[in-house]
Amino acid sequence: MTVAVESDRFLRMIGALAEVRRTESGHYSSFGVRGKKFGYYWPRTQTVGLKQTLSEQRALVAERPDVFEEQFTAGGFGWVVVHLAGIDADELSELVFEAWRLTAPDELVAAAPDPATRPLT
Repeated sequence: MTVAVESDRFLRMIGALAEVRRTESGHYSSFGVRGKKFGYYWPRTQTVGLKQTLSEQRALVAERPDVFEEQFTAGGFGWVVVHLAGIDADELSELVFEAWRLTAPDELVAAAPDPATRPLT
């Protein structure tokens, strides 16, 4: 059974990552590391957008189209919209970390804990 992730838990996951900057833009927040975006949050719809590889984007959307939507592709990456009501915290933690990992500099990634062994809270 999937337990929905509440927005405050998602924001704690983001906050657990190194050098994340949150920017408010009207109806949504964006998250970046050293000037590069890796995530978005829309409180009204309780959805997040996360950077992923193109193959992961396709796999997520094909596997569970009720939870994941293709957002866009850019720079060789596929962004997915995640409905927080349909995902559990462990899976979201892994996707958040992956989005950050794909964006952060190598030295930050090397120093980060692996969410597979210690999920972001």
